[in-house]
Amino acid sequence: MLVKTYGSAVFGIDATTITIETNMAVGLNFSLVGLPDNAVKESQQRIKAALRNNEYRYPGKEITINMAPADIRKEGSTFDLPIAIGIMAASEQLTSDKLGKYLLLGELSLDGELKPMKGILPIALQAHKEAYVGMIVPKENAREAALVEGLDIYGLTNLKEVVAFLQDEGDYLPEPCSLEHIFKEHQLDTDFKDVKGQESIKRAFEIAAAGGHNVILIGPPGAGKSMLAKRLPSILPPMSTEEALETTKIHSVAGKVAGEKGLILQRPFRKPHHTISDVALVGGGGFPQPGEISLAHNGVLFLDELPEYKRSVLEVMRQPLEDRQVTISRAKFTVDYPAGFMLIAAMNPCPCGYHNHPEKECLCPPGVVQKYLNKISGPLLDRIDLHVEVTPVSFDELTSKENELGSAEIRDRVIKARLVQDQRYANEKGIHANAQMTTGHLNQYCQLDEQSQAILKTAMVKMGLSARAYDRILKVARTIADLDASASIQLAHITEAIQYRSLDRENWSNKT
Repeated sequence: MLVKTYGSAVFGIDATTITIETNMAVGLNFSLVGLPDNAVKESQQRIKAALRNNEYRYPGKEITINMAPADIRKEGSTFDLPIAIGIMAASEQLTSDKLGKYLLLGELSLDGELKPMKGILPIALQAHKEAYVGMIVPKENAREAALVEGLDIYGLTNLKEVVAFLQDEGDYLPEPCSLEHIFKEHQLDTDFKDVKGQESIKRAFEIAAAGGHNVILIGPPGAGKSMLAKRLPSILPPMSTEEALETTKIHSVAGKVAGEKGLILQRPFRKPHHTISDVALVGGGGFPQPGEISLAHNGVLFLDELPEYKRSVLEVMRQPLEDRQVTISRAKFTVDYPAGFMLIAAMNPCPCGYHNHPEKECLCPPGVVQKYLNKISGPLLDRIDLHVEVTPVSFDELTSKENELGSAEIRDRVIKARLVQDQRYANEKGIHANAQMTTGHLNQYCQLDEQSQAILKTAMVKMGLSARAYDRILKVARTIADLDASASIQLAHITEAIQYRSLDRENWSNKT
């Protein structure tokens, strides 16, 4: 007897529906084909024990299981449930008309309990796209899968419950979920009111948030670089439902979705340690997984103490910063991971941290400052839009009782500027903020008057800026104009944008 059940495999951040064909014939043999890995092959022992421990029969016949399409490698233990149900149906222990309407997912323990899995959200999205009625998943994964509207999600705890549901025995209700209710409950965790002084840095972060620009902070230890960076998500515009689902999808594949809501609402803030490897940052590995730059998609990647990272780690970020995507290529496959993140980097001006400090003397020998700054390559610096010097906070500022500028006020201005950009790029695919503009967009939306053009030309010559730096100055100026609700870029906008390109190694190391 031939029976078909349906599971799913995640490849990159997308899912592919897998048809589990179970055929029962006379004989004594178990064959599992369709490019299964070792975890899938070992399912026979788990299924045999789970069936017997739940008082079901493991048939003593020839069992052939094909996992189609056969040219896609099947990985993991989540195929246990559809294979077990297929064996039960083929041996006539189970009869149900639901087998072709529902995806079955979950690893079986030896006592028949369903264990949670990774990557449930992309599977649910694909199931909805292919018009399945619903999914049967482990209880722990039900809330996450239920984020996809129009799909009935049943979170069950063990094999007996699955069999009862398929045979319409018992009263099981689909998992409820209201995206609107979840978004209304969301609150921000940090606030710029906690930061004393540093108004110029807050202004730079406002510009960065409004246009999606990259920032590097350079200053002495204790000046507030990390504190400021951690509060950047509090002024970013709230994620749309599409962005929240996309972000959760990536984190689901990496097995990092937690909490009762199952949906990532706050823009990611990833802060990898400086000992991170190339693969951990960009993704990949034997079984490809998203890296830190993909986990920061739609959010912020914060690299503290930038010169302490291995040079090779920093250099692999250059292409993702431009393309907003990472392509992991292997001999037999290629996987694409999204990487649309804002880069926030922080560093000291020298190894001791006090070069150019107004009060403390730098203890570094001659030439060390230049060598320290040279750890950051020119091409990487070129891709960072805002270069910001962070100065120490004075005692008067620390003890001031005046109300500091809070995240709510800054965020309101950022949202207004983003709305302008949403209208501007409404018909542009993949363009949502000024930082993503192409050369064609620059020619269309960043026209300069003669005076502004002359100022920019002078800055380019004196500072030795590249063509890429020229483009990024225009993008930042466009964002500043949007914050001022200006239809065109004015002289004040272009001059402010130019001052954020002042991090030149030679000038900085010779600065007194």
